Amino acid sequence: MNRNRLVLIGVVALGLAAFVSFSIYRVLRVAMGAQRATPTTTVVVAATDLAVGTRLEEKDLRLAKFPESDLPPGVFHSTAEAVGRGVIVPMTKNELVIISKLAGENAGAGLPALIPSGMRAVSVKVNDVISVAGFVTAGTRVDVILTGNPGEGGNENLTTTTVLSNVQVLAAGQRLQKNEQGEPQQVTVITLLVTPEDAQKLTLASNEGRIQLSLRNPLDTGTDPVPVLKNATLYRMQPGGEPAPRAQRPTRHFAKAAAPVTAPAPYMVEMIRGNDRQISKF
Repeated sequence: MNRNRLVLIGVVALGLAAFVSFSIYRVLRVAMGAQRATPTTTVVVAATDLAVGTRLEEKDLRLAKFPESDLPPGVFHSTAEAVGRGVIVPMTKNELVIISKLAGENAGAGLPALIPSGMRAVSVKVNDVISVAGFVTAGTRVDVILTGNPGEGGNENLTTTTVLSNVQVLAAGQRLQKNEQGEPQQVTVITLLVTPEDAQKLTLASNEGRIQLSLRNPLDTGTDPVPVLKNATLYRMQPGGEPAPRAQRPTRHFAKAAAPVTAPAPYMVEMIRGNDRQISKF
């Protein structure tokens, strides 16, 4: 290969390199210009992971710049606006701090901050059986079942009824955080979120008899009434204590067999022709 051809190849390579470099420069310049054109603003983000019930302090927050067009409603632009409020939704590091994740001003922190206006938090004493082997944790939903004796008659009048349906569990023991792994938590107290009227029902049920918590699927939100069950129902007893009559087996009726049908006798015709005699059947 002669020298002129090598020079030609070098010139072409340099030209291609210059063209590619210029194209990349233009693309980057347009992208940086678009980025500078998008207005940004300073917002408050979490400086660390924040659990439910935490009272925010300056060390828990920091400022960061975000494009204004990407911000959800309710952001804070200074840490002073969020300091002192309680966290009602768990947040991770660098997550935007917005007003819907915090309790109201002067609402405090911890459990009181999780109680919506018009609702009440009531705690009930539980054990492994009542708390469904420890799987009743913060964030789950339960039914409250009461077993007691509403009148005279001893154990013969024991009655079980569902007094509350689809109740939210606020806390298991002193844990306000939802258990994402679904692991059981052995506690002695469960706190439920109820209306003032239901708070009275729950308190009365706790003193009237024995309560049991029934764990619900979180997608099952039905509140259809459940019929009351009495002790006699389990043993098929009548209210007076007498055994319930056994159900009569239905009498089976068999149709009589039809008499066999007899075929009609054939017609016989005798034909005589001279000395010949012939009989025909029809």
